[in-house]
Amino acid sequence: MENRQYEKFLEELGLNKEQSLVYEAMLKNGLMPARMVAQKSGIKRSLTYKILEQLISLGLVEKRDNIGKITFFFPAHPGKLREFLQKREEAIKTAEASLGGIMGRMVSDFNLLSGKPNVQFYEGPEGMKKVLEDSLTAESEIYSYSDVISVQKYIPDLNTEYMLKRKKFSVKKKILFFDSPEARKLLPDIYRPDITEYKFISFKTQPPHTVMQIYDNKVSYITLGKDQMIGVIIEDANIYSLHKYLFENQWNISPELTPDTASLVEKSSQ
Repeated sequence: MENRQYEKFLEELGLNKEQSLVYEAMLKNGLMPARMVAQKSGIKRSLTYKILEQLISLGLVEKRDNIGKITFFFPAHPGKLREFLQKREEAIKTAEASLGGIMGRMVSDFNLLSGKPNVQFYEGPEGMKKVLEDSLTAESEIYSYSDVISVQKYIPDLNTEYMLKRKKFSVKKKILFFDSPEARKLLPDIYRPDITEYKFISFKTQPPHTVMQIYDNKVSYITLGKDQMIGVIIEDANIYSLHKYLFENQWNISPELTPDTASLVEKSSQ
């Protein structure tokens, strides 16, 4: 077995220990049959065949047949390591996206076992994005309370991106907006009627700069402001059931939007 120079580097790229030893041995010795690869790398011969097939599938080793009826193996150019790394990075991104889609269900299963609510806290615009996008895996219609004025003031681009994703994944939502003349003017140009139903609720004091969403045994909040943005996701079946019931009750007693009701706020403000 030869001196190892590249083993640590190759492992950092993503090869396992045995793959690293075999590839390094081949780089230093060139064309070899499997028995020689095993000897030079220090790997058992029975395992060497398996490692060679793995490296072939990764594009790092080539098989040369019909050389004196013995199969020989030759290392691919080291430049192939860059391609290997790029594919690995792409696979990680795909896995990360998949994890985002399934994580909510996995956490729900865990919470059922542990009996403890799951609470996640986020800050800043990126945190708000994570809180909103958590609902994109909702299996049923999302219920929401929202201050549309704050949304358009502090996260308009994020809200547009979120709505496009809701459209893509066919995630529908019912929203109760805090009523005001400005809110009524904003909404027709912002929300898509094919994925969003909304009504207005009056708020006798200054509306909170907040969005609340109710879905899949979760209740999420984002608080919007110039100097601070805070997001929280609470996963608990009892808290979810309470807020779901309260929303449905408020939704049922809120008036449907008609040309007459759409102008009520404007008339009352004159």
